[in-house]
This record gives sequence, structure tokens and C-alpha cells, in this order.
Amino acid sequence: MSRFREDRMWEGLGLQVFLMCLGAVLCSTVAASAPLEHSHRHRLSLHRHRERTGKEGQVLHRSKRGWVWNQFFVIEEYTGPDPVLVGRLHSDVDAGDGNCKYILSGEGAGTIFVIDDKTGNIHATKTLDREEQAQYTLTAQAVDRATNKPLEPPSEFIVKVQDINDNPPEFLHGPYYARVPEMSNVGTSVMQVTATDADDPTYGNSARLVYSILQGQPYFSVEPQTGIIRTALPNMDREARQEYDVVIQAKDMGGHMGGLSGTTEVKITLTDVNDNPPKFPQSVYAMSVSEDKVSGEEVGRLKAKDPDLGENGLVSYRFIEGDGMTVFEITTDTDTREGVIKLRKPVDFETKRAYTLRVEASNTHLDPRFIAWGPYKDTATVKVMVEDADEPPAFMATSYSFEVEENARDGTVVGRVHAKDTDVANNPVRYMIPRYTDVEQFFSVGPEDGIIKTTRPLDRETLPWHNISVSATEIGGHHQDTKVRVNIKVKDMNDNAPEFATQNEILVCENVSPGKLIETVSAVDKDEMVHRQYFHFSIAPEAVNNQNFSLKDNRDSTASIYVTRRGFSRMTQDVYFLPIEINDNGIPPMSSTNTLTIRVCSCDSKDTILSCNVEPYILPAGLSTGALIAILACIVILLAIVVLFVALRRQKKEPLIVFEEEDIRENIITYDDEGGGEEDTEAFDIATLQNPDGANGFLPRKDIKPELQYPMRPGGRIKNCCLISMKKTMRKPQQQTETGRSCSTSIFLRKMNSTKNRDSVFSQIQ
Repeated sequence: MSRFREDRMWEGLGLQVFLMCLGAVLCSTVAASAPLEHSHRHRLSLHRHRERTGKEGQVLHRSKRGWVWNQFFVIEEYTGPDPVLVGRLHSDVDAGDGNCKYILSGEGAGTIFVIDDKTGNIHATKTLDREEQAQYTLTAQAVDRATNKPLEPPSEFIVKVQDINDNPPEFLHGPYYARVPEMSNVGTSVMQVTATDADDPTYGNSARLVYSILQGQPYFSVEPQTGIIRTALPNMDREARQEYDVVIQAKDMGGHMGGLSGTTEVKITLTDVNDNPPKFPQSVYAMSVSEDKVSGEEVGRLKAKDPDLGENGLVSYRFIEGDGMTVFEITTDTDTREGVIKLRKPVDFETKRAYTLRVEASNTHLDPRFIAWGPYKDTATVKVMVEDADEPPAFMATSYSFEVEENARDGTVVGRVHAKDTDVANNPVRYMIPRYTDVEQFFSVGPEDGIIKTTRPLDRETLPWHNISVSATEIGGHHQDTKVRVNIKVKDMNDNAPEFATQNEILVCENVSPGKLIETVSAVDKDEMVHRQYFHFSIAPEAVNNQNFSLKDNRDSTASIYVTRRGFSRMTQDVYFLPIEINDNGIPPMSSTNTLTIRVCSCDSKDTILSCNVEPYILPAGLSTGALIAILACIVILLAIVVLFVALRRQKKEPLIVFEEEDIRENIITYDDEGGGEEDTEAFDIATLQNPDGANGFLPRKDIKPELQYPMRPGGRIKNCCLISMKKTMRKPQQQTETGRSCSTSIFLRKMNSTKNRDSVFSQIQ
């Protein structure tokens, strides 16, 4: 590939140099002859004038343009040592004396294109690339050299860059990836590749491309003009080869010698179709299963191989014949595409020891184009051997249901379960009831015979059903066990008396009329009611002769209560109790006496209940609203008088109680002045202290009780060091001096001036 590119590069380079030299010679010749060749033609065109007639008949003359100009061409990619002469401009006003100056402006003026201001020659100073810019628009003007005033109006002209084949074709989107189904017919379109050439497609064959395939034959081909890749061989098999690397070339100059070329790679992948049937690697498969396996367990697997992919390779399995079609089933594992054989129901070694099955594997999705290549399926034989296992005992039934009478004595037979060992050894079986199924141990089972009995009387109203399990364990062997469900129903006995359905009170108005229905009562019974059984109601014998109410049995398990007297009085009796006897008519019959509570209420004229509570009558009948207001006013006045009286008494007298905050200790002030020893005893008259009223000439009377007394506070004690010291001094004269020094003088202030307080203090001292 690299050698091919190198040869192509040298070939293109040589052609490019040849064309550049040829272009330079042509430009020089054209530039030299162009002004002379076109001078007369342009003079004619520029010297023409056209007359215009105005509205007033005046003849207008068009200004004469004296330019001699050309549309110029320049070859791209010129790399000569001198600037390329593009062309020459000349004006009729130029007399050749040097007073006419040529000015060039526009695209590239002064940088790419320069003009000789005297001769009007235009040169290209740089190499031009047509792919960058195909043409340049310039403006030329002749001005007076001295004054720079225009001698002619400006005129535009175009310099076109003439293309050469200097760009090879390019595949802009390569490399390419394509897919085509395997087994496609010859000429099937794979994809289209397109190359681009930057050269001018309107000039020569520089951009005329031709496609060819350099790598990928004989499997694929490409159309030279369109670049469409097609299959070239039939029956290309993906399973044999899946990917192909194809190289496509695009060459300009119509594919002729000297043209430039470009290549791209195309990776083509064959996609899968269902052209292969499934196939089992072997014709016979051997499997085994133990007789202790349960339904749904796997027996074995087999797989038919299909080289196709995706849904084309999906395989489904089914049994088409055999003696185990009802015992086994086969499904498809979608992940591994295997056929999985499972047990549909348990097998028994003692009954049948081998099964033969015929399995078919087939594709689930078929391609109509290749059905003739079928059939798309295969078969194999599966032999399943049954293995012996030590099995647990088997009960004769999957579950048992028994009935037992309610309140039946303990030891009553409920029923019997039976199990046996299905193995060849046929070991004996032992029965037991798991305690977690009969927590309160209502039943027992015979360990050898399987007879179930009660252990105590049963109450249907407490538990109508008992659901227990009985296990059977073989004696010997591996001690395997099995369990069976036993449902025991407790049959009902009429052992419960009926009672009221509700215990609500019946409300009746005081002004009720005789014979009015006040309530319809019903009853319930914990026992089961048999067909056509109903409750019978009657008033209890002790209340048959009551004159207030009567009862009517409706014979539909309800009873109606009627009033037999005219009017009631709540003040006389507000509640009545009516005993009613209810019989269930069962076998044996059961009855009970229930008390119906009837409360008397006050009602309005429409028998709407207003109140059912007993209300005391504190006001006489007919008391008006004004009288009530007067009574309330009197009560308020009396209360005001009492409050005023109490307030006046409190202002005149001392408080009736001594508050805790007013402690006697606050009324004593102690001075620490030294006393005079024995002289202090003479300073106080003990008799006066013990009877202060007598000192003032007042002797209290003891034949009458004082008007007010002031009780001492509980636990209150006058802790005055002075008074206590005085009493101790009177009892112990020898300590008089020491005590008198510590409590020599005391002055009672504040409330000691009050006679009552002083009497209270001295009474405590005594």
C-alpha cells in the first residue's frame, strides 16, 4: 500500500511541474499580446455613446470611458522566481507623457496583486490556490499624477485563478463499517462510499473520480462511477468466515494515467440468518432419579447445538413419545439453551424402575428463504433409571376429618389414621401427635393403632374446630417420619341458655297511654340454632301480676313490650324492672331470666323525651320570673350587709389569728450590757410579771369565758434568753450573777404595748 502511494505521489508531482511551466509560458504570451489584441475592440466599445431624449427634446450625451481592460486569468500554484504578469490596463487619456497614474484597489490589492502606476501592468506576487479562493474582484482607476484627480471613472474587473490537478480525492467519512446478511445473492448492495476532490469540477478532469477495489476480491466488487459496493460471490457463510476487510480506491482524471488517488478501508461483517438446524451431539442420553425426589425436581439436561446466533439459534424441546410422558416434563433454559427434564410427579422404585423418552429439538424462528434446506429439528432418546430410596411411611389419605360430641367424656374415640412403610422391608409404624399442633393436649393417639381419643370434655363455644397433625415414624431404618393433617369438628350440644341481645334501658314517657308498644326485644344463644328453632319469651312468674307492663311473644325469636297503665310519675318511681324468661326450645331445653330496665322520662306534648333524670322541686309551682328576681336581689343585699359588717369589725379589732410571720421573737430586743448580779432580781417584781393585769388594777374574771382567746401556735415556744434566764434565776439563785450578765436588760417593744399580746407572753412564761 505504501509503495503504491509513493508511486502515485511522484507521478502527480511530475505532472504538476509540467503544467506550471506550460502555464507560465502561456501567461507571458497572453499578457504581451492582450492589450494590442483587444485595444481596438475596447476602444470601439468605449467610444460609443448613446443618445437619450428627455421630456423636453434635449439630447443627453453619455460620458466616454477610455478604459481598455480585460478579464484576466492566472494559474494557481505558480512557483517561479519572478512575479506572474496577470495583465495590462491602458486608458485613452494616457498620452504617454507620464501624467497618468494607475491605481489598483480591491481584494488582494497591494499584497497579492500590484500594478505599475505608469504602464498599468498587473503582477501576482504570491502563489495562488484556487481551493482557497477561486477569483478576486479588483477596481482600477486612472488619476492625474500631479493632482490625483480622477481622469476616468473607476472600473471593476475579475482575476480568475485557473485550476490545476493538485488535490487528490479524499474519503471524508472513512473507515467504513457495513453489514450484509450471509447467503446473500450476487450483486446484493452492501453500502456506498463517496470521495471528494477539492479541484474544480467544471474545468477539465481534475475532479472526475473513478472507484476501484484494491482488496476484497473475489468476494466484493465496486461500481466505478457510483462507489456502490456489492457482493460478488454467492452463499457466503457466516459460520465459515464472518468479517472481510475491503480497500476501495478513488482516482481523479477519469482514472487515467497521471491522476491522483485516495483510498479507504471498509470492514464488512456478515450477519446471521437461520440456515443451520439444531443437532444433538449424541443419539442416546442416560439419566437416573431417586424415588424420594418430589415433583418439580430436576432429573437431567441435554442440549442440541445450533451455530446460528440470536433468535436464529433458539431451540425448543418437547417429548414426542415414550412411557414417561406423564411422569416427566421438559422445559428450555433460555440462558444455556438446554433442555431441562423434571419430575412431573413422584416415581416409585417398587412400581416401575425405568422410563424411555423421545426428545425433539427444533428452531423456534424459521427463515422462509431457507425452509427448503430443512428440516430444522433433530431427535434423541432419553433413558431414565429409577433408584431405590428409604422412604418415610405413607398415610392412606392426604388429610383426615373427624367429628366429636361437645362435652363428651375423656377417652371418647374421635377417629383413626393409618400409615404404612412403602419400602420392601415394610417396617412397623409408630404414631404421635406433635405437641405444637395440640398445645393444650386435648387429644391423644395410640402409638401402634393410630386411634385418636379425647383427653377432656370439649367446649364448642370456646373452640369449634381443632386442627392437629399426626406423625408416623417407621421403626428401624432411618427413622423417617411423615405427617398428616387431622381436622376435628366439635358437634354442638344445647348447653347454653339464651339471653338478651342487648342490655339497653327502655325509656317511656310519664304521659304514655295504655296499650302502647314501647320496645321489641330479641335474644341470642351461644349454641347453634337448628332449622325452625326459635326463642320463647314470657314474663317471669314473680312478675306475672304486675299492673304496669305486658309481653307478647311474636314467635319469631322476638317479643313486644306494652304499657298496661295510664301515666307514670317520676317523683313516685322513675325506674321499673321487668323480669323476662327466655326459652330456646332446644334438646334439652335451656332457659334464663333476664331483667328489662324501664326508665320513666318527662316528655313534651309530641312525646319527645326532655329529661330522664330525677329533679328536686325546690320552687313552688306557679312562681313567676319577677318573684325569682326579687328573691335573688334580697340574697345579694344580705350578702353585701354581711361583708360590710365583717369589714367594720376587722377595722375596730385586732386580727382574729396570729399570723406565722408575726413571731413573738421579733418583739424582744436584747442588750448585752452587764447586769448588776443579785441587784437585778430586785429590779423586777416577779408577781407583777406573773399577773400584769393586777398591777394595773384590773383583775380578770374567772367565772366567765373570755370573749376572744388567742391560741398558741402548735409547737410554738418563746425562746427569749432574757425571760428564760429570769425563770432559771428564780429556781437557782446561785446562778443569778452569770445569767444576769448575759441577759441584764430587755425591753419589750411594738406589740408588747398591747395588753393581749403581753398577757399571751406572760401566760407562756407561767
